[in-house]
Amino acid sequence: MIGLGTIINVAAILVGASLGVLLGHRMPERARVTVTDALGLVTLVIGALNIMALTDGDFTDAVGEAAPLLIVLGALVIGGVAGSLLRIEERLESGGRFIQRTFARSGTGESKSRFVEGFVDTSLVFCIGPLAVLGALSDGLGQGIEQLALKSTLDGFASLAFAASLGWGVAAAAISVAIVQGLVTVLAALVGPFLSGAVIASITATGGVMLLGVGLRVLNIRQVPVGDMLPALIVAPLLTLAVASFA
Repeated sequence: MIGLGTIINVAAILVGASLGVLLGHRMPERARVTVTDALGLVTLVIGALNIMALTDGDFTDAVGEAAPLLIVLGALVIGGVAGSLLRIEERLESGGRFIQRTFARSGTGESKSRFVEGFVDTSLVFCIGPLAVLGALSDGLGQGIEQLALKSTLDGFASLAFAASLGWGVAAAAISVAIVQGLVTVLAALVGPFLSGAVIASITATGGVMLLGVGLRVLNIRQVPVGDMLPALIVAPLLTLAVASFA
């Protein structure tokens, strides 16, 4: 059944977030901060590992040894400018506030802020990683849901930890996952057979850099506008195809 992987992923996030909210009140503030910091560090590690796709053989064979980093840089710059003009980050935050108003009519300003923060940050964490793209591609191509099953496990534990600190906004991120992975799955069923290894590597490497930005956000080091950079995931494969045609 195509789409089953995303359904499992959404369920895992909802279960993990629910447990996190229930357990969060019983955890001291220092413990919750420590857990969130640990997730931020792991996000940085995952991002760094994904950047290794810059050395992927298919990628370098298609565009040359020096081009992959320039392609990722170009994708992030072009995508970032486009995303800023489209105000994607602002729209994500507005979406979080709309969902908060819909499901939580009451609450203090601080709790509402935590809801939006939880929704935006975890939406980025759950949707940007290569497993979200590659797993949805595999699902859409009918090649199995193993990658999304792994992602579901990771997201379940991550949502538990995030929700213990950030509350129900983490559960709302399941909506983002359903939309993003659902669309990728449908697109994969249509165009997936035409994607090369180089194109997939460019998406993975670009997503890795963006995950570093998410990690910095989670650690409260810098609020990198990763949402505005989301178009880079579309620009990267386009640049790869353009460079490969001249290589």
